[in-house]
Amino acid sequence: MSAVGSSNPEYVVARVRARRGKLYSDEEYRKLTRMGPAEIARFMEESTYEAEINALGSRHGGVDLIEYTLNRNLAKQFEGILDWSEGRLYDLIARYLRKFDARNVKTIIRGVYVGASTEEIEVDLIRAGEFDDRRIRRLLEAESIEGVIEALDDTIYGPALEEAYADYEESGILVPLENAVDRTFYDHLLSGLGRDEPTRQYEAFLTAEIDFRNARNALRLARSGADIDPAEYFIDGGDLFTRDTLARLARNLDELVEYIAESQYADDLGPALRELEDADSLIAFEHATDAALLAYGDQLGTIHPVSVTPVISYILAKEREVQNIRAIARGKEAGLSDAEIEEELVIL
Repeated sequence: MSAVGSSNPEYVVARVRARRGKLYSDEEYRKLTRMGPAEIARFMEESTYEAEINALGSRHGGVDLIEYTLNRNLAKQFEGILDWSEGRLYDLIARYLRKFDARNVKTIIRGVYVGASTEEIEVDLIRAGEFDDRRIRRLLEAESIEGVIEALDDTIYGPALEEAYADYEESGILVPLENAVDRTFYDHLLSGLGRDEPTRQYEAFLTAEIDFRNARNALRLARSGADIDPAEYFIDGGDLFTRDTLARLARNLDELVEYIAESQYADDLGPALRELEDADSLIAFEHATDAALLAYGDQLGTIHPVSVTPVISYILAKEREVQNIRAIARGKEAGLSDAEIEEELVIL
């Protein structure tokens, strides 16, 4: 496990493809929607989650067991990929996995915002980034959003969050803080990537990810009712939108979808992108963009099969599996119907 020396993409991609083949299928997700939490846990025990179910089963039960199992397994899977990787490949993967630090920061901020307990927040954390246990504990012990920001003052997120805090105080919504985290993550992710052809394809994928992030953030702002200009929270690095274009389209979902459908992504994304036309809510829109990004990652992975792109594609697919199983378990706990739960899933 080293960022120094030559890369070993052939070895890593071969192992990742083996893991990709063990992910749950869409039919298995539909099967899980017909099970209760205990049955879901038993189903998981017969797959790649066996070790985690057995290790955690004596301390947790029901949906909690499923939650902790998913998060621990996800972290283990990604730690394994880093352990296999060397040189430049290690650096590119490690950079991308910092998304979980960003995700955890946003999760903790949201938890503090709604007054959730430490236990309720912790169950949603995925320890697959660079933050160690001491850092996570400091963040969990913060009693206010300002305290969370203070606990991050020596990280890449500190300055941007401090700057966004005034907007949060004025508006009372979390979008300025969440967007500051996202912008910081992508700024560092895109710096110094390199210019060989496989890396340019990877950069094209990141560009698409940023474009969709911008679209989602703009819609969140528009639907929040807050008097905030979406252009102020634009993330640099995409090429689908300018600040002015995004601000203009942010108020109309139909126009935004049409704009994306007629963009440079149309041919590459195919059917997954066309699902955006049926998105009648922000959640549906976000699920459709997740599916589109998965399809794009898979498509790029076939262009350069021995590069970082198939690894990133697997990371996204594994995230999708965890999110879908979590949505099913939580839906069952909330008493949702099978049809309602299926609407919460990202299915290709």
